[in-house]
Amino acid sequence: MSHAVQLCRAHATITGGAFTSPTRGSTNTVPRPTPKTMPPQGDPLLPPPTQRSNGLTPLPVLVQNPTGRFRVISTKPLPGTRWIDALVEADCRVEICTAPKTILSPADITALIGDRCDGAIGQLTEDWSGELFAALRRAGGRAYSNMADGFNNVDLAAATRYGIPVGNTPGIASETTAELAVALTLATARRVVEADHFMRDGKYDGWLPTRFIGNPLKGRTLGILGAGRIGTAYARMMMEGHKMNVMYYDLYQAKKLESFTAVYSSFLESLGEAPLTCTRAGSVEEVLTQADVISLHVILDDSTRHLINMERLELMKKDAILINISRGPVIDESALVEHLKANPLFHAGLDVFEEEPKMQPGLESLANAIVVPHIASALMFTRAGMATLAACNVAGALQGFPVWPHHDDVMPFLDETASSLPQACPSIVNAKELGLAVMGTVNGSAK
Repeated sequence: MSHAVQLCRAHATITGGAFTSPTRGSTNTVPRPTPKTMPPQGDPLLPPPTQRSNGLTPLPVLVQNPTGRFRVISTKPLPGTRWIDALVEADCRVEICTAPKTILSPADITALIGDRCDGAIGQLTEDWSGELFAALRRAGGRAYSNMADGFNNVDLAAATRYGIPVGNTPGIASETTAELAVALTLATARRVVEADHFMRDGKYDGWLPTRFIGNPLKGRTLGILGAGRIGTAYARMMMEGHKMNVMYYDLYQAKKLESFTAVYSSFLESLGEAPLTCTRAGSVEEVLTQADVISLHVILDDSTRHLINMERLELMKKDAILINISRGPVIDESALVEHLKANPLFHAGLDVFEEEPKMQPGLESLANAIVVPHIASALMFTRAGMATLAACNVAGALQGFPVWPHHDDVMPFLDETASSLPQACPSIVNAKELGLAVMGTVNGSAK
């Protein structure tokens, strides 16, 4: 039987200080650790003594494998159960925070860490600063992983200074994220959300030839800023599905995308159709001035913060479509609001925001903007896979496993038919700085 308990168990009832399982109907008191010896005590939905002893307000947790050797916290309940299995198999006691708060504060997380904590799984919305890594290190922590591909919420230098490996979860969300970019592109081009609101408001009184005229996609130019895994996946989907030509800007040549375009164009020509083009632009401005749809797929750093500002918005076509599923601060959001107000034919589709979860005032009322709450990776397979990769990062680091050498191929960690997980950490972003062994090298064991 699986060690994991389905997330619905978090809705179990408390009877006389004990945990009542809704599946069995029995009442069991689940053991709790102390900072030193971990004897049985306490309730699975109440904070353990390791939280209480640091003087901060305790948070409720759900415990898995209460007698495990390593204490690992997760700041949120995560999708699926394989991630719990991975930690339990590594002899971890897993404590899952069940507090109803959407985003935990640093004080909340410090309370969760407590006096003894070997590892932690956190979220991109949390501020994992030097303060938190100091608390984690004081508690004996030796591993942390974001449940995200990105890690701009992490003070990587501080984590490295404290000797804590930082994991992330690349290689699983690329297609999923690209699909949302496609969805936003189609919804903005065909004004789907505007039309939906029009219907729901009872305004539809019959068909008109001029109502909700949208933008064509076939044969138009798709501009990509950042042609990495996600940008390339999105470009391919738009080329195959809508016969769009691609112009991209990236510091590196997108060889796979260019090769795909050549092969796909040959296929189209064999059917008597026009070939497509994939052009590497010499500048961001070249893409912005020529593309009908511009999609952002860049990392967030000092060079990309406000990459799209008022000056660059003015370079775009008056009826262009701007898609952002990368990071909110890549766009100067106040400038975008002003541009959308001044150019009603211009459209934007946004999954991320500059001061997330807040939007720039005025954005919510603009009919030519589609806004969704950071759902690019929101598929069960993807989110459960991200949870598994994060858990494997922590479990692997605690067991002294080497780092997986193939960041673009993490499927061996997600294959549920496999008898065991690879004995490696899927992705540690500061592995080089910490001198961690890589699987298959002299210090790592190849399997």
